[in-house]
Amino acid sequence: MWAIYKKELKTYFLSPIGYISIGIFMLMYSIFFYATTITYGSVDMGNLYYATARYGLLLMVPLLTMRIFSEEKRNGTEQLLLTSPKSVTSIVLGKFFAAATVILITVIISIVYAIIVSFFGTVNVPTMLVTMLGFILVAMAAISIGMLISSLTENQVVAAIITIAILIAPWFLVELSNVFSAIDLMDKFMKFPYGLISISDVISLVSITVMCVLITIILIKRRKAVK
Repeated sequence: MWAIYKKELKTYFLSPIGYISIGIFMLMYSIFFYATTITYGSVDMGNLYYATARYGLLLMVPLLTMRIFSEEKRNGTEQLLLTSPKSVTSIVLGKFFAAATVILITVIISIVYAIIVSFFGTVNVPTMLVTMLGFILVAMAAISIGMLISSLTENQVVAAIITIAILIAPWFLVELSNVFSAIDLMDKFMKFPYGLISISDVISLVSITVMCVLITIILIKRRKAVK
């Protein structure tokens, strides 16, 4: 897994994708920092992370995940990957954690906004840390969904569009069925900005992540068996 992780992480930063993703995300952070914190003279960082998670992840996650497996299939390198000595589990996990690392980098950089706020008031550090934890959990769940979709198609644009649709759909369809409520990532993030860790929400986000990763592993293993 470590070898795949390093390879994927290098791929992000040896191409414009990693820098563009981080740049877009930091732009979103800055916009929402001004809109939720500076404008209201607030020291509350919760709204910043909530708004960035709600809208920023819609751009960043598809950008990071659309190529994870789609590119391998399109370029014809998937067969080489599947016939390598590396296990399918290590391949999937390596790719997953590489994408998660890019988002983690942006979360670490975002601490600069807390430093700025600290010059004008007292930042509630425990609440901010809880919010960042929730943000990372939501991001990992979103990445797992994007990675699963990428494993189903060789068209990167299609993978990105479907990922965005799945992340947005629960916002509008949640009242129609509890199924949509179960996959509404932002609903499970609601309590974190208040410094509250809901065990049920943590379990739900982790479960979505694990389930999507496992399904991806199963799908890739089946393709490997056929090849």
